[in-house]
Amino acid sequence: MATIYMTKEGYDKLMDELKQLESVERPRISAQIAEARDKGDLSENAEYDAAKEAQGMLEMKISKLKTTIADARIIDDSKINTDSVQILTKVKIRNIKNGQEMEYTIVSESEANLKEKKLSVTTPIAKGLLGKKVGEIAEVTAPNGKMEFEILNISL
Repeated sequence: MATIYMTKEGYDKLMDELKQLESVERPRISAQIAEARDKGDLSENAEYDAAKEAQGMLEMKISKLKTTIADARIIDDSKINTDSVQILTKVKIRNIKNGQEMEYTIVSESEANLKEKKLSVTTPIAKGLLGKKVGEIAEVTAPNGKMEFEILNISL
């Protein structure tokens, strides 16, 4: 898998989630399986089947999290410059067509959250903005057609 760049905050959040899954969720599901097993015939035990399925899903989630954490590289934000749009910069843009202004922080895919105005570096808009400087126009091909954004400001 490719290197995943993220903030220290994003990394810590993943570590907390992993700890929760391993120390709370895993024992809870194991207890459900044991309880269902104690009820007898496993061939027709829906509770047992459901608990085993939940266990499989949990283990898959834990495995995926561990892979993401292993591939993570924490970005030192003191080394980020704001001359151009890059991961972890906050960019203020204006839609040329309608004049609407927006501000997003470009983040790793695992930290993306539109409610918090954190835009994944893998989205068409972020890809179009990367490398652009203040005053430049970014042409973005989105699912609903071509869009143009003027870069108004870049900050941390």
